[in-house]
Amino acid sequence: MRDYIEERAVEIGEYIVQYHSTVRQTAKQFGVSKSTVHKDVTQRLLQINPVLAKEARVILDINKSERHIRGGMATREKYRHKQS
Repeated sequence: MRDYIEERAVEIGEYIVQYHSTVRQTAKQFGVSKSTVHKDVTQRLLQINPVLAKEARVILDINKSERHIRGGMATREKYRHKQS
């Protein structure tokens, strides 16, 4: 694996743990795709730093379990502003 990919995977893992960010937020911050973020955390980081990978994975799992709630809140706000 190339050095810059390993560095990016570690940086992404640290960013997710530090800011409790979602895959989309992280992808936007690093200028990569959502699938790249997901692969970096679930596959590459697991080989490089398993402890950090597990910490990041816990946060991503929490975000995944809450995403339907955030989506509903976003839709609610969207229509609340349209009625005004």
